[in-house]
Amino acid sequence: MLQGANLKTTDTSKDLLLEKLAREHQELKARLRMLNRHVALTSAEQVEVAQLKKLKLRTKDRIRYLQQT
Repeated sequence: MLQGANLKTTDTSKDLLLEKLAREHQELKARLRMLNRHVALTSAEQVEVAQLKKLKLRTKDRIRYLQQT
């Protein structure tokens, strides 16, 4: 009986993490869209875009991994 409770807690924790990662992914996507609207990017913005793309991809990979487990 106790094992079932632990499984439910784990599932809930996983669901919460998935929700958090999905929100984070959407925030990164929105920031990238905002930066891509600029006619020209400063060098700092270009670096930010590269970092955001990597972070967005890493977040997406984590989401996919959690969905498969």
